[in-house]
Amino acid sequence: MVMQCLSSKSFYMIVVAGGKGLRFGSEIPKQFLPIGGKPILIRTIEKIKLAIADINIILVLPKEFKDYWQLLISEYGFEIEHKVVEAGEERFFSVKNGIDAICDQDAIIGVHDGVRPFVSLEVVRNSMLMAEELGNAIPAINPVETIRLGKKDNSNYSSSTFNRDDVFLVQTPQCFDSKILKKAYSQPFDKAFTDDASVVEKLGYKINLVEGNRENIKITNPLDIIYAEILIDEFKD
Repeated sequence: MVMQCLSSKSFYMIVVAGGKGLRFGSEIPKQFLPIGGKPILIRTIEKIKLAIADINIILVLPKEFKDYWQLLISEYGFEIEHKVVEAGEERFFSVKNGIDAICDQDAIIGVHDGVRPFVSLEVVRNSMLMAEELGNAIPAINPVETIRLGKKDNSNYSSSTFNRDDVFLVQTPQCFDSKILKKAYSQPFDKAFTDDASVVEKLGYKINLVEGNRENIKITNPLDIIYAEILIDEFKD
C-alpha cells in the first residue's frame, strides 16, 4: 500500500550522493553504477517516492557529475521530480547544502544515503512518523555476530564479550523535525560527526531508534554489488 500523506506537514528527503567513486575503483561514482539493469541512485529515489508519494526530494550530487546525471535521467526515462544541489567536501556540508535548499520551517526532513536502494517502504514511513511524533528517528538493527570489545596493549589486543543486544548498526533514512535539524547543522563542523544523528545529539537531543531492515545495505565496495544483484530478485520493480 502506498502512503499518500502522513500528516498536514510537508516531508522532504535529502538523498546524499556526493561520493566521487575514488575508493570504489570505478570510473564513475558508485551511485551511478547499475544493478539489475538500472542505476543504484535511480532505484533509491524510486523506493523513497514509492514509500511516500508526495515527498519532496532533494538530491545532493558532485558538481562535476550533474551533467552525467541528466544523461542518465534521459536514458532511463526517469521522471520523478527532484531538486539537485551541489555536494560539499565532507558529508556534513553536503547535507547542510540540502537543508539550506529547504525553506519550509515546519516540516519533517529525512537524510538518506543514495547507495541504499533496498530500504523498505515500512522503514521510510516509520522513520518519518516517529520523527514527526518525537522530533527524530533513525533506523537501526542489532548485529547477528558475537560482539567483543577490544583494547590494544602494545601490539596485542585484549578483549571481552559484549552483549550484542546493546549494540545497534545504524542505517538511513535518519529523520528529524526541520527546526531541530536546521539548528544542528548551524554548528561548526566536527570530525566526530559520523552521521546526522551525531550532529543532532551534540545539541543534547536524545536519539530515537526505529527498527531497520537487514537488506538496507550501504553499497560501498564491489562485493556489495554482487550481493545487491542477488537482492534485486527480492525487490522486483
